[in-house]
Amino acid sequence: MDIDEFVALSVKHNASDLHLCAGHPPMLRIDGELQPLAAAPTLTAQGAQALCDGLLNAQQRESLRRLGQVDLALHRPSGERLRANVFQQSAGISLALRRIAGQSPSLAELAAPAIVPALLRRADGLILVTGATGSGKSTTLAAMIDEINRHQQRHILTLEDPIEFLHCSRRSLIQQREIGRDSHSFDAALRAALREDPDVILLGELRDTATIRLALTAAETGHLVLATLHTRSAPQAVERLVDVFPAEEKPYVRAQLAGSLQAVIAQKLMRRPGGGRVAIFEVLTATAAVSNLIREGKTHQLASVLQTGAQSGMQTFEQGLQQRIDAGVLGDCAGEGTGV
Repeated sequence: MDIDEFVALSVKHNASDLHLCAGHPPMLRIDGELQPLAAAPTLTAQGAQALCDGLLNAQQRESLRRLGQVDLALHRPSGERLRANVFQQSAGISLALRRIAGQSPSLAELAAPAIVPALLRRADGLILVTGATGSGKSTTLAAMIDEINRHQQRHILTLEDPIEFLHCSRRSLIQQREIGRDSHSFDAALRAALREDPDVILLGELRDTATIRLALTAAETGHLVLATLHTRSAPQAVERLVDVFPAEEKPYVRAQLAGSLQAVIAQKLMRRPGGGRVAIFEVLTATAAVSNLIREGKTHQLASVLQTGAQSGMQTFEQGLQQRIDAGVLGDCAGEGTGV
């Protein structure tokens, strides 16, 4: 089977991810659960290498040889778009492919928290979208960009690795840059972005201290910055941003974050009865109380503020789950085994 046949099967089974690994049968992730592709044989090292050779250009093959892994975006003849990571492992080559929706959803389609459109009208500051890998962060960011694009006249610059959702300029001017193709690093692209007159900057991920510093600077200097982190809750995201810095820098970073943070939106996906998944959200907004706790290094108290901040647009995961149950989207036992 070639790559397009595997992709067609993943579409047929409505799988979010496809794993093609030397020494293993093809695997699909369906509604969050990994399962083998029925009746498919184990993929040989030669077979996996052949799939890889058919996807990568010379530059990507060199990156794979030198670094052991390479990220790329794929656009297949069928029209399917995928995010791919090709990497070396003990049995040979492996490919991890994630399907990308052809069109970004709206905030209404995601049933995002009601405060999100208002947050996106802010002139500057930092909005973080956080969650575990595969929790739908990129989809939520795409919906946020779509919301701005439909209703505001702003210059939006996205820095992604690789580009996932493709946006067409409507009311906004949108320019999308892919790290590795259009700029050699997030750090360099973000430094350049500050000279490119953006109103909104989307960062695929806050990966290191250099990128975090630049993101905070951008948020302080008149730009609305949208970015992701891999944490499981909103308060944990604030702690993570500060904790990556050495002790002598933490007070300055706390002050920067207290002055620039607009909100943290955490999310997780839960299975619907009958199939499919739905996002539930936790929202921490930067009230005066939240900013003071961040500035004073008392981030352990953010969870208690979150519990009582409904008037400021805040909600906990438990409250987000109850909203889904009340709306009839999830059953009464939906919280079982979810960690909510």
